[in-house]
Amino acid sequence: MEVKRMTARLLVTKLGSVSEVTRSEALAELRLMTKHDAESRLIVAEAGAIPYLEETLYSSSHDSQDNAAAILLNISISSRAALMSTRGLLDAISHVLRHHATNSSPFAVQSSAATLHSLLVDDSYRPLIGAKRDILYSLIEIIKRPNSPPRSVKDALKALFGIALFPPNRASLIGLGAVAALFSMVLKDGRVGILEDATAVIAQIAGCEESEREFWKVSGAKVLVDLLDVGTGSSERIKENAVGALLNLVRCGGGGAVKEVTGMGPGAVEGIRDVVENGSAKGKSKGIELLKIVESGAKEWDFAV
Repeated sequence: MEVKRMTARLLVTKLGSVSEVTRSEALAELRLMTKHDAESRLIVAEAGAIPYLEETLYSSSHDSQDNAAAILLNISISSRAALMSTRGLLDAISHVLRHHATNSSPFAVQSSAATLHSLLVDDSYRPLIGAKRDILYSLIEIIKRPNSPPRSVKDALKALFGIALFPPNRASLIGLGAVAALFSMVLKDGRVGILEDATAVIAQIAGCEESEREFWKVSGAKVLVDLLDVGTGSSERIKENAVGALLNLVRCGGGGAVKEVTGMGPGAVEGIRDVVENGSAKGKSKGIELLKIVESGAKEWDFAV
């Protein structure tokens, strides 16, 4: 353990070198160290690496930026508090994401989004990250951009999902255009993994009052109903997400949302029944509740969450 601490301190000292070669070599070694040795992640953080890594995210060198972003991601797996207590870290991550289409390397963008997702596992950080509107905006821009790398899109979606788990963040995401961006992906992107992640975010942001109007603008309820139709061949996860989104829309929306959901055709109802029969425990529970709403016509349904 002491050898690891000495090695980490030596490498961190090199991060402050005036020599770019020395800094680059230290970054590469720290990346390998934190990737293959879980125990070293906290040691590297305690050695004072994080401020140097944060500064390196602004580097014009893609190699250095890549290594710094990868090390931060590795540290986030074991030492979230060390990252979140570093002043300016979220601003540095925001810088990488904001320049996703220009100066930032694709790998650094992916690692930065994945770091956010890792940090958001801790629910106490969701309000803090959700308050950074520049981060939210950049993540939405990544999924909107037609030629964003698939990995960047997937990591951005996972980060958006973590942000949306904190209910007050949902209105912020909607206000920044998340609904249109997400439904555009559902309609245009045929990759199952992307659709599963996109519908998972949709299911979360449907759970706020602001969702009904924005979903109406993009015919969101109809799109979700179509995903439930057995003829579309949606995966079980997509169907579960569609059920969750429609249920949240009814719970949080007004009469218009109820009317759209209760007017579903037989194909969609069959899709809900499939979720009830074959879905996860959580999916089954939501499917049963949504099926009751549909079958009762929701005339006197209690939509309490």
